[in-house]
Amino acid sequence: MKRIVIDKLLEWKNSSNRKPLILRGARQIGKTYSIIEFGKKYFKGTVHVIDLEKHVELHKIFQKNFDVKRILSDLELFLTKKIDIKKDILFFDEIQNCKHALAALRYFYEDLKDMHIIAAGSLIEFALKDISFPVGRVQIMEMYPMNFYEFLLAKEKEMLAEIVLSSPNTISEIAHDMLIDELREYFFVGGMPEAVKEYVKTNKIISAFKVQKDLLATFRQDFSKYAGSADKRCLDDVLISISQNVGNQIKYTKLSEGFSIPTIKNAFQLLLDARVIAKIRATSLVGLPLGASVNNRKFKSLFLDIGLMQQACGLEIDTKIVVDDLLAIYKGALAEQFVGQELLASELSEIYYWSRDAKNSNAEIDFLFSRNGKIFPIEVKSGSSGRLKSLHLLLKTYPKLKNSYVFSANKFSELKEQKITFLPLYYAYKLGVNIS
Repeated sequence: MKRIVIDKLLEWKNSSNRKPLILRGARQIGKTYSIIEFGKKYFKGTVHVIDLEKHVELHKIFQKNFDVKRILSDLELFLTKKIDIKKDILFFDEIQNCKHALAALRYFYEDLKDMHIIAAGSLIEFALKDISFPVGRVQIMEMYPMNFYEFLLAKEKEMLAEIVLSSPNTISEIAHDMLIDELREYFFVGGMPEAVKEYVKTNKIISAFKVQKDLLATFRQDFSKYAGSADKRCLDDVLISISQNVGNQIKYTKLSEGFSIPTIKNAFQLLLDARVIAKIRATSLVGLPLGASVNNRKFKSLFLDIGLMQQACGLEIDTKIVVDDLLAIYKGALAEQFVGQELLASELSEIYYWSRDAKNSNAEIDFLFSRNGKIFPIEVKSGSSGRLKSLHLLLKTYPKLKNSYVFSANKFSELKEQKITFLPLYYAYKLGVNIS
């Protein structure tokens, strides 16, 4: 399955100031697979995989000292083959299990710059808390589940995938309807690679559901690895509550019953660190930088993956499959999850939402982000422009805003005099990647 991250890895390989790379992301999103495929395709030599979760005995290699030539020599003994600095790639998998290996990356950069080194892990954030990690000596890259474009490629729908990455515009009704049908499938299959693989192989959504259930069970088992002082029951409550409250402002007291606010906050932060959820902070004023006017008491959350989200919600299968209006499914929460997930995958530095700071006001805009000195408001709606009260209020309050975007299941259209562009949902990733 083609992954966009491989193109980004190629950019890293060809960089004139290449540093050891850490590929960060949640469990089971395809990090290991992508790195090995990248190595096979773009390196003349060998992809040396050092699994630091499976081979705990290798940890002592890094504990002795940070002499990188000695480390390479010891790794060669383990691999029973030479490591060619110019041609090979050295891949430290599950590096969060060996904090000394993480710390050693800086010395590879300083003393062995020609070596191509990639590290990956799903719980790296927890390991980084316990080591002194120098800024500027490693590069960090985020990876996410398969987005809609990658899903289409996995289904061998290359022509539809090309449309998703093209500049938003009017397309034929047939093409639009086909993309909406594919999008409906993606809403329930999601982007976890194993779920996509099973669906493509069997053409049965129930096969993807079984994988999703197993993955959720795996995440729950992971709680023991990063819970620390947190209560596992509280972690599970928060996980499920977040899946049921995408699109809603989060109140800690509503995430879990029977636990103190500090305990719930701790559980929420641990899920953030594990990349299982994402935090979308509220801003009450629209100015640059957006983060300067953040209200830390107001925020919403997104789940890791839209397929896992609907599985965690416990939505009825029959209801999900027959619904025609994508915006009606689970009161629009899946559509908002999809847009947010696609925007995050486009590697925007951060996304926010607007919440009007006025008494008795419930005006909200689903997402805001900035790029090149401009601010872009985004709504996820099924209605016409006349029903977009919050968006019209925002545009009136901040007349310097050049344009806004409304995502729905409808075709592309523009109301230039009102500064509103209507986009089909399937253009969400493209908007995040190429807007200017």
